[in-house]
Amino acid sequence: MDIKALITIDPDILGGQPVFAGTRVPVESLFDHLEAGVPLAEFLDDFPTVSREQAVALLEVANRLLTSRNIAQLYEAAA
Repeated sequence: MDIKALITIDPDILGGQPVFAGTRVPVESLFDHLEAGVPLAEFLDDFPTVSREQAVALLEVANRLLTSRNIAQLYEAAA
């Protein structure tokens, strides 16, 4: 799934915070839940507007970004 189909960044939605496309659910909330040990199924129950496909695709994108050969450039851009 294309990243632009997964994430919406719109200044009129939560002040431009990245959200799952078609929702008002911040992408950050998925990572916050997982970091707290909340299973993906529970996250999806808490945010029914996010599909399992969207959540898994976002995790796959994050995995590809964090395991890419250009990770040093990503770290520099994020710093």
